[in-house]
Amino acid sequence: MTAPEFAEALGFDVDVHGFRTSFKTWTQERTNTLRDVSEAALAHTVKDKAEAAYARSDFFENRRKLMEIWARHANEKAPSIVRVG
Repeated sequence: MTAPEFAEALGFDVDVHGFRTSFKTWTQERTNTLRDVSEAALAHTVKDKAEAAYARSDFFENRRKLMEIWARHANEKAPSIVRVG
């Protein structure tokens, strides 16, 4: 199930790209995450065919660690989130 499908199934009328943008900006500004790892976490693929032929890592362990840090960050902010509407 994709992120938009998941949000829709939960009854949210949202654009999930805002969540993805928040994640990417957070990785750039608040972590020392390699660009390739954050791109893999967003399920982005290497577009250049020559580069893609050699870029075979899925960065699984790095992505797992990054998601743990992101979860802690999101949970710290949860009490200050205000529902609008």
